[in-house]
Amino acid sequence: MRMFDGKRLLVATHNRGKLEEMAALLAPFGIECVGAAAMNLPEPAETETTFIGNARIKAHAAAKATGLPALADDSGIEVDALDGAPGVYTADWAETPQGRDFAQAMTRTWAECEARSAPLPRRARFRSTLVLAWPDGHDEVFEGKVEGELVWPMRGAQGHGYDPMFQPAGHAQTFAEMDPNQKNRISHRADAFGKLVACFGG
Repeated sequence: MRMFDGKRLLVATHNRGKLEEMAALLAPFGIECVGAAAMNLPEPAETETTFIGNARIKAHAAAKATGLPALADDSGIEVDALDGAPGVYTADWAETPQGRDFAQAMTRTWAECEARSAPLPRRARFRSTLVLAWPDGHDEVFEGKVEGELVWPMRGAQGHGYDPMFQPAGHAQTFAEMDPNQKNRISHRADAFGKLVACFGG
């Protein structure tokens, strides 16, 4: 495994919530995070059908464009009753002409479960794949997940994405009801990050 020995890391995302989450996870290592939007980077087309494939696209595009090591995350929610959908297409389900609307995506997800008369509890999991890429083309891949179930109606105002309808196993609150620090300890991204820290000497 290649070690990361810098102090500045490009986080290849335009999602503010994801950037803040990653910056909080990396802060104890004294690493400064900068987002893709701050570097005026375009969002590359995510043309792969796997989380690893799309994370690699984002990480390598950012590293090549800036000359900085770049960390990209591709993540989503898989619903057992929907045969794993939306999965890689989680963000696509939220797309509207006015931008992403995750309330719409969550409403669609629950409606499709209802249409299938899916039994309760409706099992689901968040998956996260982190790719740390260097400008020379090398990368390291780390995968994480957290199991749980869907709840309805949506609950909580913290977090982002599908957090208001996802209740992690063993907890009574949704991700959106949790204090961000609590969520960051148990999330799919935290699971992947726990493997990533080896690159930082953690």
